[in-house]
This record gives sequence, C-alpha cells and structure tokens, in this order.
Amino acid sequence: MTLPFQLAESRLLLPAGLDTPGLERTFGTLLGPGVDFGDLYFQHARRESWTVEDGIVKDGAHSIEQGVGVRAISGEKTGFAYSDEINSEALLTAARSARAISKGASSPEQAAAAGHAVARRDGAMAAPRQLYAGDDPIDSMANEDKVEALRRIDKLVRAADPRVKQVVVSLSGGVDTVLVARSDGVVAADVRPLVRINVQVIVEQGGRRESGYAGGGGRYSYVELLGNGKPEALAREALRQALVNLDAVDAPAGVMPVVLGSGWPGVLLHEAVGHGLEGDFNRKGTSTYAGRMGQRVASPGVTIVDDGTLPGRRGSLNVDDEGTPTSCTTLIEDGVLVGYMQDTLNARLMGMAATGNGRRESFAHLTMPRMTNTYMLAGTHDPEEMIRSVKKGLYAVNFGGGQVDITSGKYVFSATEAYLIEDGRITAPVKGATLIGNGPETMQRVKMIGHDLALDEGVGVCGKDGQSVPVGVGQPSLLIDGITVGGTQA
Repeated sequence: MTLPFQLAESRLLLPAGLDTPGLERTFGTLLGPGVDFGDLYFQHARRESWTVEDGIVKDGAHSIEQGVGVRAISGEKTGFAYSDEINSEALLTAARSARAISKGASSPEQAAAAGHAVARRDGAMAAPRQLYAGDDPIDSMANEDKVEALRRIDKLVRAADPRVKQVVVSLSGGVDTVLVARSDGVVAADVRPLVRINVQVIVEQGGRRESGYAGGGGRYSYVELLGNGKPEALAREALRQALVNLDAVDAPAGVMPVVLGSGWPGVLLHEAVGHGLEGDFNRKGTSTYAGRMGQRVASPGVTIVDDGTLPGRRGSLNVDDEGTPTSCTTLIEDGVLVGYMQDTLNARLMGMAATGNGRRESFAHLTMPRMTNTYMLAGTHDPEEMIRSVKKGLYAVNFGGGQVDITSGKYVFSATEAYLIEDGRITAPVKGATLIGNGPETMQRVKMIGHDLALDEGVGVCGKDGQSVPVGVGQPSLLIDGITVGGTQA
C-alpha cells in the first residue's frame, strides 16, 4: 500500500516520484503576484463496513482512496483543484488550475512574502499531539471476529424479548492519513482512526411495529469498541427504546416547558446554535449572531464551547485540515457571545485568530469552518428538580433528524424518545413530537442547567454545503421555558 506520506524521526518522507524540490516547484507555480496563500492537502483513506441483518451477513465493503487537494487564496477568492494521482505532474497541473481561478486580489509584496516562507521550509515536523493512537483499526481484528461480534449482538437481542422481529447490526472503521503543506511554512500531519457500531431493533406487539436505535464509536480500535460490554449495552438500549415506543401515545401540541435530557439531545444545540457561530456565516453577515460579539445571546449560566482536544472523541483532531492545532474555543460564556469557530481564511478576513476548525470531507473538498465536539458546560441543578417544577410539559430524551435556517435561527427537530410531564412527574411516552423554535430565543429561555453534563456516544455526522464530517455533541439536562411542540393532540 502506498501512502501519500510517512513520518520517520519527525521528518517528512514523500512517496516515490515526489520530492521536496517537487513540492517547491508546485508552490512556485501556485504562488506569485495576486495570490496571498496556498496549501496542499494529501490524504490516504482506508475504509471498511460490515452489516449483519437477522444473523446473516448482508453487506461487507472495503475501499482505499487517495489524492491531493490544491488551494490558492486571493483576498476573499479561493481557487481549488484536486487530483487522485499524487505525483509532480499532477500537482503542477492542479496548482496551475487553482492559481488561474483565484489570481488577482493581493499585492506583489504579499505574494513575495509567501514565496519566502516556502523557501524556508525544510520538511521538519513539530512534535505531534496524541489525542488518539495512530493505528489502523481495520487490522486490529480478524474479519471473522468482527462478524462473530455482530452475530453475538443479534442473538443477545433476540433472546432478550420475544417481541423482537428484526435486528440490524453494523460495524464500520477506517483510518485517514493526512499531510498539510502550507505556503507560510507550516507542515503538519495526522493519522486518524475512526470506528463505529450501530444497532437497530424492530419489535412488534398486537400488530404494532416500533423501532429503537443505539450506536457508539470514536477514534480508537475495534478492540476498545467491542470490549468492556459496550456492544451489549448499546443493544439493550436499542431494545429498550423500541419497547418504550410500543406504549407511546400521541404527542401533545402547543407551547410548553420542555426538559431536554443530557448527552445526545445536544444535537439540538449543535444545529440551532453551533452552525450560527461558524466564522464564514458571521463574516458574510448571514448568521443571526453576526455583529453581536459581546452581546447577551443566552440566559445567564449558559456557556457553550467547541472542543477538538478531547482524547479519543469522534469529533477530535490533533490538527485540523489546514494544519492548525485544534483547541477548546469558548463561544458563549455565561450567556454572552465571546467567540466564533474559525478556519484560516475567515479568521484572516475578520482579523481574528484561527481556532483549529478548518475541516473538509476529503481531499476533493474545500476547507470551511466546522464544529468538532460542541457542548454546553454543566450547571448546578438536579434534573429531578427540573421535572418537579413542570406542571404540564415534555421530557425529550433522544432526537432524530432536524434542520435549521442559519439566517433566522429557526429550527425543527423530531424527538425519537419523549415523555409527558404531568404534575411534576414523568408519565406516558409519546410519539410524533417535534420541537419548533428559534436558536437564540431558545437559549434565552433556559431556566435551569443540570449538573449532569454528558457527551454523546460517538455517532454524530454533521452536514454543511454538501460535505459530511464526524462530530461530537453534548449537554447537561436543560429546562427550557416555552418551546412550541408539534404533535397530534391539541
């Protein structure tokens, strides 16, 4: 297997047919009058997936992909080209294309400074941060053992309850090896493992069918993912959700207090607030948070961070896709807007520092500011206190899909597990509940913040401008006074 690069004794080893002078020629072609900045992003990606349905292997896939993305930036304009071949000729062709698209906004002095930075690059690598082991999870376990682990989960769920009609268990893993070389002299590399397991259970009772889902994962090996009883716990959780849904009644409709559970319900925070705090939307003035730095945008006590430095977490990175080390960026502090998530382009144009949030789906995609692990910090309230304070409302524990309008902040989310709150007690489970609101307004209505901060199990996928990247979410339990609940009971 030919990797796009290797690391040895903290120095860069390029593949056959590509050497340091070849990189210098590429930057010489990419830069020049009219171009402020350029970078090369090399990637080698290896992926696999397995699916067992009703005890039978229904799908198995393995893929290898590699390539290089070449970017030239001129003012606010970006030229981009990519190639799935990694050699000097392909790099020069991509560099000419990217330069031709972007050329024309900066001064010769700026371009000359950038060219000087390239001339000083010597291939030396800074000591990398180690938030995860740089191993390939695919090779950490035999294929037979992976399939057998999935079959064990299937048998466990079926033996647990006679109402189980279908079980689908899937396993996926892979590793990305990436290198970023920039015109300002930065050279950064990372080896990024990622694994995930999903369990879906369908149950039937009295002609009624319902489903439940649970999953987990992170940046570690299959051995860690499939050990310590994790798959069994996820299987029991998926079954529990499915059985709860068998007894669910129609959700109420109207404006009411809502208690959000800890952990995965942070996906609402991710969508309704997080995207609006990404640098590009605020630079362009299209976010509801644009121009509001230093203003109160949430209730006192609400502190939200984006943290790409959590060891082993799905959204964590040693460096982002521009070679900038990730960080823990405070976005809202005690209800006041204090920061945005930035890549290098938007940070430069806004006169701010890059925060390590430049991300891309692959070498064939442009970098943009994206979330890593976004969550709200814990408060002081007991979740039981929140429930007792509500006479009639909704307790939302798990969410499915949702959408948000960045400009207005309006969102719609569907709850996959929710319960009625009546006279301070959790009563019947409900189905068909949707939460409808406005992100900033919802944050202003937070009345209690729990002490039970939790992060999700490691299944988040964030979509933006047609690109998908792995992310993490989290929050403590929250009492929100007045969200519009869409249901079927008036």
